[in-house]
Amino acid sequence: MNLYFAGVLGGASRRWSLWALLVALLVGLLGLLVWLAGRYEASLVQDRLEHTAAEAVTDIRSGLTRNIQTFQALQSSERMPESWHLSAARLLRERREVLRLEWRDVAMETRGFVETPYHSAVFERLGRSSLQADVGLTCTTAARLSGAAYSRSYFMPQFDGMGMEVLDMCLPIMAAGRLSGYTVVTYALQDILGELVGKQVARGIGLSFTEADGTRLALYGAPLRGRQVYVAQQLLDLPGNTLVLRAENRLGTPALFPNVLTALVTAMALALLAVLFLLARDMRRRLKVEDDLGEALAFRKAMEDSLLTGLRARDLQGRITYVNPAFCNMLGLDAQQLLNQSMPSPYWPPELADDYQQRQEVRLAGNTLPREGHESVFMRQDGSRFPVLIMEAPLINAVGKHTGWMSTILDVSEQRRVEEVSRASQDRLQATARLAMVGEMASLLSHELNQPLAAISSYATGSLNLLQDALDSGAATSSDPHLSEDLQQAMRRIAEQAERAGKVIKSVHDFVRRRDKVRETVAPRVLLDAVMPLVSLQARKLGVRLVIEVDPACAPVLCDTIMVEQVLLNLSRNGMQAMQGADETPGAERAPRRGAKVLTLRIRPAASNARSQWVEFAVIDCGEGISEQVARQLFTPFFTTKAEGMGLGLSLCRTVIEQHGGFLGYEAVQPRGTIFTFTLPVAPRPDDLQEPSHGTD
Repeated sequence: MNLYFAGVLGGASRRWSLWALLVALLVGLLGLLVWLAGRYEASLVQDRLEHTAAEAVTDIRSGLTRNIQTFQALQSSERMPESWHLSAARLLRERREVLRLEWRDVAMETRGFVETPYHSAVFERLGRSSLQADVGLTCTTAARLSGAAYSRSYFMPQFDGMGMEVLDMCLPIMAAGRLSGYTVVTYALQDILGELVGKQVARGIGLSFTEADGTRLALYGAPLRGRQVYVAQQLLDLPGNTLVLRAENRLGTPALFPNVLTALVTAMALALLAVLFLLARDMRRRLKVEDDLGEALAFRKAMEDSLLTGLRARDLQGRITYVNPAFCNMLGLDAQQLLNQSMPSPYWPPELADDYQQRQEVRLAGNTLPREGHESVFMRQDGSRFPVLIMEAPLINAVGKHTGWMSTILDVSEQRRVEEVSRASQDRLQATARLAMVGEMASLLSHELNQPLAAISSYATGSLNLLQDALDSGAATSSDPHLSEDLQQAMRRIAEQAERAGKVIKSVHDFVRRRDKVRETVAPRVLLDAVMPLVSLQARKLGVRLVIEVDPACAPVLCDTIMVEQVLLNLSRNGMQAMQGADETPGAERAPRRGAKVLTLRIRPAASNARSQWVEFAVIDCGEGISEQVARQLFTPFFTTKAEGMGLGLSLCRTVIEQHGGFLGYEAVQPRGTIFTFTLPVAPRPDDLQEPSHGTD
């Protein structure tokens, strides 16, 4: 089991490692693709910015060249200062980048100048004379080049606390091939960027003039905010001066997906990642299901191996498809010897194989099988037979199809042995109980036969006394008819009591031999009259007055007359003895007269219900009653409060009444005394026994 789980965990670890490597490769590929796309987009942005900077330089050169042509045309058409001044003012209104236009002679003296109307005077604060040397140097260069020359840029502070970076351009004026003067133009670098560069070119970028060391001279426009700055620099090479044009762009941050192809590849990669995620989740679920299935199979295998009950599965043709170890151990055979075995099975006894074959064919032919078990006999490999209990049920697969039968086989040989031992023990126990009952019945005989035998002795003694008196008086028996009648009655009483003693012995004998009780229908008064001679005899001896109360509405009862008479006799005798003991108890209140000791025998209908009716017998005495200590053991066998008693009377009385289905109980009587009551069932009427049944066809 540990090796199995170790292998499962090792395989799962390798699979997860492969999945992790695949995901890492895909993530790396996607990241590399996005990075390369970003670099490509950055290169495109940089190229666009370089092209923009080149276009800006071209625009500036073109603008400056146009301005030179305009200034040459101005000098060639206007020779007088007044008209030149008007034309120059009109020209500066059109050229915003020009701050000052001057006309100088060969000696660098100013013949006229015009200031731009869009700015305050540039040289108002420092004056133009402070820059005369620089202007002269620039014009000397222009004369040598026979064309326009530009000075180095310089900063001009203004009265508002601000300033601007400007440069001068000097253009020689030629007349008839001779130098006649110079046109000096002062440019604002910032206005050059704003006016000469096309609006479409400068849109969204920042343009500035810088020196070679990166010092910014003028700035026009500002790039929008972005995460990365793209810079392009172009040289503006002018005669006499060289400026660096710097273009900045923050709008060109590459998009996450720079083109459609990259977006498609990225989308496919993301889809692949999603598919991999779904596959990983499905794999995780499958692994969990496999683990659960493996645990369930291992648990089921462990349960099947630990079962003591045999399991057997068969297909629709009766071939064995599965057996568990308990079934193999039960038969002493290996699983390979049982699997795929058809009928007759190797564990069938040869003498029962035909019967088993027919029974199995009938059983397998049916669509359903009863789920209750049936017993059979199997044979082990050594040839020994043993009984088994088989329970079979249809084998239904996961889709509800009947594929065979599943059987549970239980070896009941030990159970049969235990049952045999239990049966033998039960027989011995019953024999022992019968022996104990014989002893109890012997005690009952000695207890119950004492009264009729005592009565027989009394009648015999009386008869002898009568005979002796007759002999003593010399009178003949035949001559005294009264004496003859008394002797005959005495002898009849002796015969009745002897017959009664015989019936008691026979009843006890039948009880010990477990014969069916013979019950008969008898009137309750007849039961009472049968015991009255013995009860009256003892009542006279003990001085007890008898009171008989019999309800004429009482129906006949169904009972064993001899046993019920013994119950009445025993309860009556106990009641009279209880009253006798009350008079002899020290400290007890004595009766004022003899007639106070009264024993009442009462018979009346008991409470009835819808199922049965009962007759109640009651024996009421005026004795001292029953104490709580005595009441707890009153019906216990061999418990007695009498010196000469055996303690079996009340126990046997209750047993007899309960065998009749009745109940024997007692309760106290006020002011003193006890009442013992028992019930007997009313005998069924003949019309109840012969009531026709109402059945249906």
